[in-house]
Amino acid sequence: MKKSDITREIAKRKGISQRKARAIVDQVFQAVAEALTRGEKVEIRGLGTFKVKKKPSRFMKDPRTGVEIFVRDRSVPTFKMGKLIKNQLNSKSE
Repeated sequence: MKKSDITREIAKRKGISQRKARAIVDQVFQAVAEALTRGEKVEIRGLGTFKVKKKPSRFMKDPRTGVEIFVRDRSVPTFKMGKLIKNQLNSKSE
């Protein structure tokens, strides 16, 4: 599902224009991104939790050339699925 699909679904379910639905979706995504940028955890009940993990600097090899390169420390966004969705996914596979 893409962002445009989410927008279309919200517009259809709530009976609003796609322009209004797109503005809502954009604001939600922007709020999540800003919170992650500040280092905050974002928990959406029933969906899951977004967090920022710190990856330490390290040396690694370039797979094409085999040359060792230095990779600086960085922040990486992560997502942990909520129990409700995990249970829904596992119940469908049985």
